[in-house]
Amino acid sequence: MAEEEDYMSDSFINIHSGDEDDPGSSLKSWLVSREYFASGRKLPALNLLFPPFSREDVRPGVPMLRQIREARRKEEKQQEANLKNRQKSVKEEERERRDIGLKNALGCENKGFALLQKMGYKSGQALGRSGDGIVEPIPLNVKTGKSGLGHESLLKRKAEERLENYRRKIHMKNQDEEKAAEQFRTRLKNKQDEMKLQGDLRRSQRACQQLDTQKNIQVPREAWYWIRPEEETEEEEEEEQDEDEYTSEDLSVLEKLQILTGYLREEHLYCIWCGTAYEDKEDLSSNCPGPTSADHD
Repeated sequence: MAEEEDYMSDSFINIHSGDEDDPGSSLKSWLVSREYFASGRKLPALNLLFPPFSREDVRPGVPMLRQIREARRKEEKQQEANLKNRQKSVKEEERERRDIGLKNALGCENKGFALLQKMGYKSGQALGRSGDGIVEPIPLNVKTGKSGLGHESLLKRKAEERLENYRRKIHMKNQDEEKAAEQFRTRLKNKQDEMKLQGDLRRSQRACQQLDTQKNIQVPREAWYWIRPEEETEEEEEEEQDEDEYTSEDLSVLEKLQILTGYLREEHLYCIWCGTAYEDKEDLSSNCPGPTSADHD
């Protein structure tokens, strides 16, 4: 008997490996040979344990996809066969016969068409003595539903009513939005005008106080002609209001401004919008555009 081969040698592993180019195969062969060497058993040929890998093997899942396609194709063929062999209903047969009859032109065997031909009618010619009638036959509308006569017109009328109600709601909504926007713009404009009037009134009060002081007038004609100091007490305000013939709260800002600007023009020949004190009334009337803010725009 020849000398025992060294099962752990590289030459033995390479000779009995399944594929020299496959490092995974060599590793598995080495592991198996090590196991057999440790147990003392005889090592069989490794190609019996690990058959060589076929490089022409197909991808996994391809045969399964082919089977699925084949089954789907058979199912479609079966459905087509069932559809062809299915017995048609009475309505379907009537519809098919009607379609075939409508597609075919009338022939001489039709009594009505034969009478028309005797009267001089030719196929494709318009009806009427002057030839201004219809050319195509009146279309046939077959009623297939179970609803009564006039039901379709009722549904159409209800749909039109719903559409009209929807349009009316949209129109009313748009009108409400436009009205709300207009009211907002009006409130904003009124607020801006009120703030402008208050600014003009304060400016007139300061000018009135300054001009009255220059003329050594210690007390204003009306309490609201001047800007009151903040340190004035409420008791003094109440006493002055009692002395006045009417309170300043009875007048609006616009009325106060008109009265005060008139006082400035009469007493001091001064216009707050021109910012000028004129020499006399003639100079004021000729050079000042007017007594209101709109005259100076």
